Amino acid sequence: MAVREASEYRLPPNLYGISFGVAGLAQAWTLAHHSIDAPAWPGNVLWIGAAALWVLITATYVNNARQQGRLRSELTNPTTGPFVSLMAIVPMLLGVALAPYSADAGKAIYAAGLVGTVILGGWLTGVWIRADVKLAQWHPGYFLPTVGGGLIAAGGSASLGWTRLSQVMFGFGLVCWLVLGSIILARLFTQPRMPTPLIPTIAIELAPPVVAANAWFTMTGGRIDFVITALAGYAILMVLVQISMFSTYRTVPFGLGYWAFAFSYAAGVTNALHWLEAEDVDGRKPISYAILALATCALAALSIRTFVAIARRSFFPRLAPEPHS
Repeated sequence: MAVREASEYRLPPNLYGISFGVAGLAQAWTLAHHSIDAPAWPGNVLWIGAAALWVLITATYVNNARQQGRLRSELTNPTTGPFVSLMAIVPMLLGVALAPYSADAGKAIYAAGLVGTVILGGWLTGVWIRADVKLAQWHPGYFLPTVGGGLIAAGGSASLGWTRLSQVMFGFGLVCWLVLGSIILARLFTQPRMPTPLIPTIAIELAPPVVAANAWFTMTGGRIDFVITALAGYAILMVLVQISMFSTYRTVPFGLGYWAFAFSYAAGVTNALHWLEAEDVDGRKPISYAILALATCALAALSIRTFVAIARRSFFPRLAPEPHS
């Protein structure tokens, strides 16, 4: 983005939702490669794309925030602050994906992302405790720093063989989900409807149960037990909620917020693939391919719509014009 444009648009940290969503679909294809012998190249291409997007977004976002003097205030922003955590969460996913090809590099990237995730999660929790954040300002994006970060770290640590760390991070994410989930649902149930641009963040409500289940599958070697079935019960409820929300989502003009759907739904696809493998369902290979095709087409459509919106200069929020003296 040109310097002239940088002063015209505000690039918020939920821009990382793009690379996060691509990484989520890459994770699904990678699981399919191991569970149904799907080709490795779709997952590899998506992982490379997620990494490239993360680098591009980091450079662009940090430069934009620096030019507009927002670097020090981003974490305390009650609307977009939680999304800053994706800067550290996405590298955890990338590190796990790289580890089979370069163990040392993959583990180093994962560890750096994990440390960043824990630090940001702790810092943001402190900010929320200290700041006068009204209940009406809360939204499901508040799940990302500690709930999303912790549960993704649990699955990532387990896949790298760090069993004790995976257990610690599962507790980190699970307890935060119990606490924050109560607050966020209270906000959604009792407060006025969220501002229109934030309505797509309700898609994130699906993420905690399916991400927790994906982590637990990895931690236990793919077994179905009480924890998995209990999480499935809540996940089913959240899927029904998402279906009931479609008419509401359609009222929201297309913008950056729509990328909130990408990772949450991709994690749901990954969870479905885990279940198909664990239950050894008859015909699971064609079923898996059908689910993956649907998810891939959805991400492609979202990407195309994004490119069109960027070309029309309607994708990024514009800065409010300064008042004339």
